[in-house]
Amino acid sequence: MTQVLFTQPLTAQAFAPFGDVLDATGTPDKLINQGLCGRFHDRAALDFAPDGRAGISIFNAQPRALPYALDMVERHPDGSQAFVPMHQNPFLVIVAPDHDGTPGTPRAFVTNGAQAINFHRNVWHGVLTPLAAPGLFAVIDRIGPTPNLEEHWFTTPWEVHTA
Repeated sequence: MTQVLFTQPLTAQAFAPFGDVLDATGTPDKLINQGLCGRFHDRAALDFAPDGRAGISIFNAQPRALPYALDMVERHPDGSQAFVPMHQNPFLVIVAPDHDGTPGTPRAFVTNGAQAINFHRNVWHGVLTPLAAPGLFAVIDRIGPTPNLEEHWFTTPWEVHTA
């Protein structure tokens, strides 16, 4: 038996309990480079355990399609994790609240193609899920000497559909 989950558009307000939405909406915080570049300043709260540092990696994920089978979520107890697309295609973002160390009911969002996200430390989330090729993303997360990954496999998988 499968549980059904419907997507919703990604908004900063709906995503706030899980992390930050990085985008360039509204008026830039300031203009730089002789007034030719708008700077949307400090859009994510990066948070890393003292034994780690921020690292930037490049991920090349295979595109997925909706409906999408969600059978596992993960979290990173020692640091936040940001997915910054290197394209302008929407991607699927899945998160779940924590209920006593296990994920609660997941929520599914779809970006608008001009958004990136930063998961707060210890937030349950789905894997990187592009909906179109290319699946290139810059990923900013904790680099350190200890593991920073916990996985949870659902007994009953979820099936994610567009709303």
